[in-house]
Amino acid sequence: MKVIKMENPFEISKAVSQVIISKINEKPDCVLGFATGASPVETYKRIIEAYEKGEVSLKNITTFNLDEYCGLSHENKNSYYYFMKENLFGKTDVDFEKVNFLSGLSGNIEDECLAYQKAIENAGGIDIQLLGVGTNGHIGFNEPSESFSDGPFRVKLAQSTIDANSQYFGEDEEMPRYALTMGIGDIMRAEKIILIATGASKAKAVYSMVKGEVTPLCPASVLQNHKDVTIYIDNESAALL
Repeated sequence: MKVIKMENPFEISKAVSQVIISKINEKPDCVLGFATGASPVETYKRIIEAYEKGEVSLKNITTFNLDEYCGLSHENKNSYYYFMKENLFGKTDVDFEKVNFLSGLSGNIEDECLAYQKAIENAGGIDIQLLGVGTNGHIGFNEPSESFSDGPFRVKLAQSTIDANSQYFGEDEEMPRYALTMGIGDIMRAEKIILIATGASKAKAVYSMVKGEVTPLCPASVLQNHKDVTIYIDNESAALL
């Protein structure tokens, strides 16, 4: 586990975007695992800027997103599909035929999850998986639990996750209590993992992830066992290290 501390989220976004851009230019048909939430937004902006300058093309990449809320369609502005369309995909030349998402509207969760895992395998696995980390140490929507998960599954969201994410929903909109997520096994099978953690609210999770024991009670701690993982943190999130 390589930990890189930078001054602020903007500096992190420049560094992380360059790693991703370099990978795409090296391997135009690479497979990228993307995350949603506040952590990667600035990174996506830097990728868009590079695309607009003609420095990178995303037309041949294949993408897999970590998770999706149950009960939300792709057109719902609170869905993670919509998030990715607004914050990256719709502003570059990404081929939407190569964009992969778990469906929160699937009528057969088990089949949906198995098909998603198979799709990752058929794509040759994920070259770079981008992650954020929750205040409780979750990655994807793998919440603290008694064991590490393997493949995609339906998860009941922890109250701390609901509290943190409710800000993105309007007063008349109820945040879903369940989601579909890649499992820990899916994440750990990625060739390279990059995790971004910024802000004081993430300091405890960062400490547990980097310095704590490897335990499913802090899902992110499993990254200590990955062969190629880089953690980018700012001054605030590094406060307890």
